[in-house]
Amino acid sequence: MENNKKFYFYVVLCADNSFYGGYTTNIEHRISVHNAGKGAKYTKTRRPVKLIYFEEFSTKSDALKAEYSFKHQTRKQKEKYLTNHAVLSKWLS
Repeated sequence: MENNKKFYFYVVLCADNSFYGGYTTNIEHRISVHNAGKGAKYTKTRRPVKLIYFEEFSTKSDALKAEYSFKHQTRKQKEKYLTNHAVLSKWLS
C-alpha cells in the first residue's frame, strides 16, 4: 500500500545544457546522488546538474509514465513542455 508516500518525476539541467528526466521518492537525495556521480550513467559525465522542474504524483505508476513520456520527446518538445510549465526561461538564455 502506497499510503502517503509521494512519487516524483523531475528534470535536471546538466552542465552541457542537456535535460535529464527521472523518477524518485526523495528529490533532494536524488539530486545529491546525481551530483556525486552515482545517479545515472547519463548525468555522471554531465555534472553538476540543477533541478529545474518536478511534479508530484500519488502513485509510482503515474510518475514513471511522466518520466517515460518526457524521455521519449525531442529536445524541442522538452523545451516546449518546460516552457509551458514556466521553468525553462530562467535556466536557458
